[in-house]
Amino acid sequence: MYDLLVVGAGPYGLSIAAHAAAAGLRVRVFGRPLAFWRDHMPRGMLLTSPPWASDLSDPEGRWRLDVFRAFRGLTPGDAGPVPLEVFTGYGMWFARNAVPGTDERTVTRVAPRAGGFEAVTEDGETYTARTVALAVGLLPFAELPAALRGLPPALVTHSSRHARLDRFRDRDVTVLGGGQGALETAALLAEQGTRVRLLVRADRLRWEKAPPRERPRWRPARPPHGGPGGRNRWYCERPGLYRRLPERVRAGVAARALVPAGSWWVRERVEHRVEVLFGREVAGAREVPDGLRLETVVRRGGSAVLETGHVIAATGFRPALGRLRPLAPELRALLATGAGGVPEVGPEFESSYPGLFLAGPVTAACFGPAARFLHGTSFTADTLVRGVRRRLRTGPAGWPR
Repeated sequence: MYDLLVVGAGPYGLSIAAHAAAAGLRVRVFGRPLAFWRDHMPRGMLLTSPPWASDLSDPEGRWRLDVFRAFRGLTPGDAGPVPLEVFTGYGMWFARNAVPGTDERTVTRVAPRAGGFEAVTEDGETYTARTVALAVGLLPFAELPAALRGLPPALVTHSSRHARLDRFRDRDVTVLGGGQGALETAALLAEQGTRVRLLVRADRLRWEKAPPRERPRWRPARPPHGGPGGRNRWYCERPGLYRRLPERVRAGVAARALVPAGSWWVRERVEHRVEVLFGREVAGAREVPDGLRLETVVRRGGSAVLETGHVIAATGFRPALGRLRPLAPELRALLATGAGGVPEVGPEFESSYPGLFLAGPVTAACFGPAARFLHGTSFTADTLVRGVRRRLRTGPAGWPR
């Protein structure tokens, strides 16, 4: 029986595994390393975070991005955006050096058992552990507007479904959203010759400022992008304190922190190069011979219709307990949830079921904006593994409180 099974091999899962291995725990990691980044992000994408805020976490800080770039003979990068290919290469290098191996099979079921948990892989093999850390990232939570659900993937896709965009060359595409995913997708499409337009609910686009070239000494935990400002940024730097705030305060901070915005470096690739229709929201859609007919509500009154060959919905992600598919129904039924049906976690990322820990964006409701970005890996991995060690000391996992 393992001390810890980590389900998910993205930045959070790998960081947790690195901390667990360094603590001497018997740990096993399931998942294809950086699969979301390698298989679901478009080629040519750039990270929103500056290089000094794009590290995965190990206890000694040996396997940082700048060390990888030096090892590979790459330029330091300063404050310039990190190319996707550099980051995925870094993640694979981190997995080889900081983690005691990864099992690339998918875990299809996690269920409670006496003294802990059992995890079943896609080929039917079963593993047991005293604790489990679920770090499934963003992909399970991809959100489509209600008006587009049920339409065929040939006509409507979420932006996270495209590692390559060249299938849309010389076609007509409408991108929904005003955040980084929508803006960068539209820029990449326009640059390859796609006829592309943006549909944005807001009346204008928001742009982040360029980050400093080096990590500021007075702000050692600066969040990886310019989205949350002022007080929100202060909360982003203190996830432990954020969790102790009343739920209504956390909800307000989250709403302000999640205002869609684009990175400073994508602005010139969008402005005057991509058609933007402001104040529009899709109210209905139906198939037509050449694609889709979208019925849109205009924010300032009225409606409008447009036809397009394909819709890419860069409409974000909505974590919810029901979307944590690896969890067996009987285990999901035992988890306490907060607003929006998101599982609640304690100060060490343990769910209401002892021994089951959660990490990454699904914990943002409790720990704040940092949990949505690479910036949160260090605090999460250190704190969660401390919680795992406490649980291993204090008695059998798998018993309801």
